Amino acid sequence: MDETEPLRWRRDADTSRAVRVLWSLGVGTFFAVIVIIVFWRLFDVASQVGGQSIVAVTLVALLVTTFAFAVSDTAEEQLERLAGGLLVSVPSGSALDRTRDAALGTVTMILVIGALMIVGRLVSQHGLLGGVGAGPFTGLAALTLPLALVALVLASFLRSVGAFDPDERIIYLYDPDQAIDLGVIEEASVHRVGDAAIVKLGYAQPDGQYVQGPRRIVVPPRVAREIAAAVEA
Repeated sequence: MDETEPLRWRRDADTSRAVRVLWSLGVGTFFAVIVIIVFWRLFDVASQVGGQSIVAVTLVALLVTTFAFAVSDTAEEQLERLAGGLLVSVPSGSALDRTRDAALGTVTMILVIGALMIVGRLVSQHGLLGGVGAGPFTGLAALTLPLALVALVLASFLRSVGAFDPDERIIYLYDPDQAIDLGVIEEASVHRVGDAAIVKLGYAQPDGQYVQGPRRIVVPPRVAREIAAAVEA
């Protein structure tokens, strides 16, 4: 009898759009907050000497340059020219892709947070919206930080690398390394979420003992169906 080839999968920022977007916006939010704080302080200092326009133009130029780098097909060459003779390693491959994702997420969140802060200031100064003030807009801007943490947690949860061996009835997970023997699984329910499937595993408890192992794993839908069928069989 021929052995069945293991079903292998890899879900990360290179293969899953959901993981990529969540990671980009999560990391980008933190960089965006740092950039906004720095430029806000510079803007306040520049206002004392009439140099607000210089700070504003510098920020716009930085955003345009960063966006152009993020969407450029020659990003690696641009980084090499920028590094010049400096003893700085230029990222390539997946590292370069993550750098571009972080840059794009940073620009996006600077625009979002900046727009909320500007609208809040305008509403407060001109007494719009019935004197509500800048509070709601400032609150929404501050809310982006906990949302960024949630996005990073979701990106980590949806990230999954592994293989399922139907013959041995074992699920192998990598990073971290784990092996789940379907012999200790009583039931498996599948919930489809976009291009992924969340498999909820119900472990047996022989003699009332707790069996360690992940209770939920994220896999491609095809692998999820095979796992559920193996458990039912």
